[in-house]
Amino acid sequence: MIRIRPMHPLMLVAVAVATVFTIYNETFWGLWSDVFDGNFPSGVKFATAFFLLCCALLGALAFRAVLRPLIAGFFLVSAVTSYYMDELGVVIDREMIQNVVSTTLTEGKHLITAPFVYWVIIAGIVPALVVLKVPLSRRMLRQTIWQNGLFSMLCLIGFAGLLLSDMKNYASILRSRGDLKASFQPLARLVESVRFVAMLSRSKTLPFIAIGLDAVLKRSGNVADLPKVTVVVVGETARAQNFSLGGYERETNPLLAQEDILYFENVSSCGTSTAVSLPCMFSRYGRVDYSHELGVSHENVLDVIQRSGMRVEWIENNTGDKGLTARIGYRQVTYADDPEFCGEGECTDGILVKEVAQLLPEIDQDTVLVLHQIGSHGPSYYLRYPEAFEKFKPACRTANLSACTSEEVINAYDNTILYTDKVLQDLIALLSAQDHLASAVLYISDHGESLGENGLYLHGAPYFMAPDEQTKVPMLFWQSQTFAKSVGVDDGCLRAKASAAYSHDHLFHSLLGLTGVETAERVPELDIFADCGRN
Repeated sequence: MIRIRPMHPLMLVAVAVATVFTIYNETFWGLWSDVFDGNFPSGVKFATAFFLLCCALLGALAFRAVLRPLIAGFFLVSAVTSYYMDELGVVIDREMIQNVVSTTLTEGKHLITAPFVYWVIIAGIVPALVVLKVPLSRRMLRQTIWQNGLFSMLCLIGFAGLLLSDMKNYASILRSRGDLKASFQPLARLVESVRFVAMLSRSKTLPFIAIGLDAVLKRSGNVADLPKVTVVVVGETARAQNFSLGGYERETNPLLAQEDILYFENVSSCGTSTAVSLPCMFSRYGRVDYSHELGVSHENVLDVIQRSGMRVEWIENNTGDKGLTARIGYRQVTYADDPEFCGEGECTDGILVKEVAQLLPEIDQDTVLVLHQIGSHGPSYYLRYPEAFEKFKPACRTANLSACTSEEVINAYDNTILYTDKVLQDLIALLSAQDHLASAVLYISDHGESLGENGLYLHGAPYFMAPDEQTKVPMLFWQSQTFAKSVGVDDGCLRAKASAAYSHDHLFHSLLGLTGVETAERVPELDIFADCGRN
């Protein structure tokens, strides 16, 4: 029987870090080659410095009882994160970790594809099992402490020395190339995980603050006998670039084009993921000032509107409201047992219109309804629309986007926009038929989507490096004649403003203005409807 000689724990540290550098850092090496193109020696020193930094950190933990499970865990986590980074161009930062944590099983299952499973087995589970079987030499505790300390200190000295050898150049790279830092496995993942835990810890200690305590509903004298219904449709993953209302060459909005609607051409999102954008867009804080801590510790615009005396209801067909509905009416239809709209454990957005139709007869007061769509959520775009709406063919009919051509991915995505067009038109037709209500619809997406441009797919890129495909979102407004008379919103005035630059920062204040809620929280300069004839 062959007896394997025990390996020194610090040797295992060096081998493990080298393995991580080799197997799990394809994205990092791609960016590295771009950054150091024409200056190979400087690039080698830079990479070696971070190799030594990883050795120093892991070497400090090179105790026999914990080292192998720790390395095995690194291999498994790195296999998972490297797949999404290398295949989809996803950056795993604090916001992406927040997005993953808030993801439901229904949403997450579409990301578990056969290639992903194969990669995790080959690059994660197998190396992890090998590491767990490696025999390690025994050391006395005192010997372990001084050896680990000396090893880590020497590695840190090497790290600092290499960076200081060209500090001006390296400092510039670290400041300007956040994508290079964010791609580095496993150090970037560990740092972002710590930041996420710290964010949650801070959030739990903050006092909760009510806002808009002075909110009152301004009554209109024109059509006061008709309750006003304002429907806010929150789109999911719809990007402005694929709306024909905004100039896209494909006819993805044929039905809405026939309606008397106003389309806003230049609107930016607060974030690039639902976990960030959704609470941010209903918050009084703009993108620059918003944080998770401020979001969870303050009321949102729906609380203020409800405080004024209006009825507020949220109808959910996505993966959750991200805490926005803690104090308002809420109903979940994502998993409804409805053969017309639901299948494979999910419902298409047509069920939202059906829910509104059931609510309308009982409405006898001014009301705000928020409809949260599943919209164009990927990667399983083909599940977001009925088969009859597969106009653009061939369409990608798998969650494994790498198995489809670029044309097939775009076709499937465009079909989701085509179906959203139908859902919104059906909603407008439904509200138009209500003689006892004055109604309006405001649609705005939470964020956009990358469909393979520059090697990026899906969404969630850090905002500083996110492409327009992830940050430019569609927004449109429709109002019935009775609503226009009651609220006094002038279409001509709005059309003159439609090409201006807007963002999610305007939603909080525009909803207050549109619904007629008077409060000091409303900033007129951020209210899109402020100068358009409100009584």
